[in-house]
Amino acid sequence: MKKALTLAGAGVLALSLAACGGGSAGGGAVVDGRTFTFVLPGDPGSLDPHFTTLSTALQADKFLYDSLVNLDASGATTAGLAAKWDGDTTKATFTLRPGITCGDGTPLTASVVADNINFVGDPNNAAALLGIYVPAGAKATADDAAGTVSVTSPAPDAFLVRNVGTLPIVCGKGMKDRNLLKQGADGTGLFKLTEAVSGDHYTLTRRKDYAWGPGDWKTDTRGLPDTVVLRVVANETTAANLLVSKEVNAAQILGQDRQRLKASGLSEKDMESPFGELWFNQKAGLPGADENVRRALTQALDLTQLGQVLTGGTGKPTTSLVAPGLGPCNGNTIGPLPAHDVAAAKAALDAAGWVAGPDGVRVKNGQRLALTFYYPTSVGAGMQSGAELVQQQWGAVGVQVDVKGMSNTESTQILAGQGTWHAMLLPLSVSLPSQLVPFLSGPAGAEGNNFAYIQNPQYDAVVQQASNIAGSDGCAKWGEGDRAVVQRLDVVPFVNTVRPIFSQGVTFDLSEGSVAPATIRMLG
Repeated sequence: MKKALTLAGAGVLALSLAACGGGSAGGGAVVDGRTFTFVLPGDPGSLDPHFTTLSTALQADKFLYDSLVNLDASGATTAGLAAKWDGDTTKATFTLRPGITCGDGTPLTASVVADNINFVGDPNNAAALLGIYVPAGAKATADDAAGTVSVTSPAPDAFLVRNVGTLPIVCGKGMKDRNLLKQGADGTGLFKLTEAVSGDHYTLTRRKDYAWGPGDWKTDTRGLPDTVVLRVVANETTAANLLVSKEVNAAQILGQDRQRLKASGLSEKDMESPFGELWFNQKAGLPGADENVRRALTQALDLTQLGQVLTGGTGKPTTSLVAPGLGPCNGNTIGPLPAHDVAAAKAALDAAGWVAGPDGVRVKNGQRLALTFYYPTSVGAGMQSGAELVQQQWGAVGVQVDVKGMSNTESTQILAGQGTWHAMLLPLSVSLPSQLVPFLSGPAGAEGNNFAYIQNPQYDAVVQQASNIAGSDGCAKWGEGDRAVVQRLDVVPFVNTVRPIFSQGVTFDLSEGSVAPATIRMLG
């Protein structure tokens, strides 16, 4: 089964989150031999790094798997498993650092790295990262003696080096038997998985032989934890209490508890990312397949009010489909959204053939305009309140709405083509515009990541042009792609959130919205 993406940062949909400035954690000198305990808002499910984009799994996998290149807190590319790299839109070459080993002591070869790239790039394997990190049909060859991996892509990718370079690399045993990776690991990361208790905690132990960390890594770095415990705590108030009582070191808090944590003297790092994103299921035969219906439903919503409800009054207007501040493409690429206009919404539904029935619910050809509306439950109480507001405002124009919360696991299933949905609030956060392509075009449902069945010829044409322009030189063209999908209301992005990670007894940096393991320093 195709496993689709799901929420980032706090368990919201996403591949990456932009890291912004935050308070530096005080509390003394760095100390060795400690345990770093970090709260996950939901269970990560499968830990196979090629078959998930669930944010909790992405965070866990950061500890277990390294990539050819790393991204620092500013989004700059630094050394990872590769010491050198080069390429353009269709070719990339990576030269491995010497002496890299897997968690079981097996040397990492260029051939194993090439196997990773070829596996994800083969559409027959239906990897979740296909088209996001590795273009479909991309091929990798290896020279084990030279330690080099060469990649060619049949279609241009504007950010090929960065995309392929940040693919998590699985070692040989895991590549041969992927069942080992679901609740285990076979990686090159700083930590090894020593215990996995689904729904409760995951315990990881630091590898003392690890000598290939990001950038100019020092093997004698002090303050690294000997043990990491990823503790699953779904209730934010409970997580906040654990922070205050010093039972955990860090947690991301989105709801009302953040105010008391801000006043408690805890350290804080902030990430800004898309949060209010409205999606319509455009599968043939469903109401959302009609652009006039999507426009009417958008006009029926007071998006400003909805954004404030979702974020507890702390939201910022969305300016781009890409998370701000991390990737090379920034600026306002959204364009204006339809204004809140109930009368226009009703008129648009009338024009689309949806007329008021005897009980006020609109009907067309005997079918009631009854929508199943989903929202994620793992990102604070604001999502539920926002979903209820959507239900109220759509009800005012004659739409029957069944509101349903979805866990991380349920969202994965829904986005993989299982279950029925008509619309949902689901934030998708990426650092590169090219990473949006498989979600906004291409195979749909169980066949790909295009979970909303979007078909937008204008977007497809712009993407083809942008993909031929290497790096940031194509950002303006990618911005045209944003506008193409927003103007047609394939996705309605209306508010960003600032996601604070509060901590005590530790310092760390963020990379792609996750705590970067090699930057953790325990404090005495």
